[in-house]
Amino acid sequence: MKVYKQLSEFKPIKNAVVTTGTFDGVHIGHQKIIHRVKEIAHQIDGESVIITFHPHPRLVLFPEDNHLKILNTLPEKIKLIEASGIAHLIIIPFTKEFSRLSSVDFIQQILVDQIGTKKLVIGYDHHFGKNREGSFEHLKHYGPSYGFEVEEIPKQDINDVGVSSTKIRTALAQHHIAIANQYLGYPYAIEGIVVKGDQIGRSIGFPTANIQIQESHKLIPADGIYAVHIEWQSQTYKGMLYIGDRPTVQGSKKVIEVNIFDFDQEIYDEQIQVKLIQYIRGDQKFDSLDALKLSIQQDEINCRKALG
Repeated sequence: MKVYKQLSEFKPIKNAVVTTGTFDGVHIGHQKIIHRVKEIAHQIDGESVIITFHPHPRLVLFPEDNHLKILNTLPEKIKLIEASGIAHLIIIPFTKEFSRLSSVDFIQQILVDQIGTKKLVIGYDHHFGKNREGSFEHLKHYGPSYGFEVEEIPKQDINDVGVSSTKIRTALAQHHIAIANQYLGYPYAIEGIVVKGDQIGRSIGFPTANIQIQESHKLIPADGIYAVHIEWQSQTYKGMLYIGDRPTVQGSKKVIEVNIFDFDQEIYDEQIQVKLIQYIRGDQKFDSLDALKLSIQQDEINCRKALG
């Protein structure tokens, strides 16, 4: 897959089959659209193109609203789209100036002049351009005059999938990992750099890797214990993840730390990815470190069972 960080890097191609959107999560609804784009490209001997935006438009248009958390960092999104088999990914820097581009200008300047779109595939009820004025009807009206066709994924198809990025965010905030993973079509993941903690876990026999998340807008699931897979240097390990403020040891800030089973290497400053497989229990305060240790021992048993 070729990745373009600026629209100007892309040169028009023959029979470009295009779709556009934020694609946060690259979930099974998105995957349905992507599959159709690839299918049409194969049929007309064309090439598949995704146009997406970074940062997420809502982060630019409503900077004072801190409620939006994204499912994918940009590197995660790129990796997922590449795995889907798309030929070209155009990442348009989203700015307030870009947001003022009219739908007609978006069609002319981007879809036609810059990309050479032959066919555009969009999801049901997709809107684009200034004030979201562009729609399927708008595209059908202008498309023929610009030399491209438009196909909308039917409402029924979208409803059958019944998924949205918002539903996934809600599921992750309510410990519903199985539902989130089902909607995504893959295990939800967080990744970051391993940093030195206060080593309380080590003192009770459960050393942990403390993970520092680089992207401040990345969605962190609800506090608790999770059975997870850990990816490090192309190897996969099993483990248990803790998210919370460590009430038993009077912690003051939220930590994200993972105990990797059957693992004894030092990995400070290393990048790791943690894939959430199953929710085990919520965070809780214990009367002593001994009581906490007993609970963690049971957590390990439950996590190993969950991971098979």
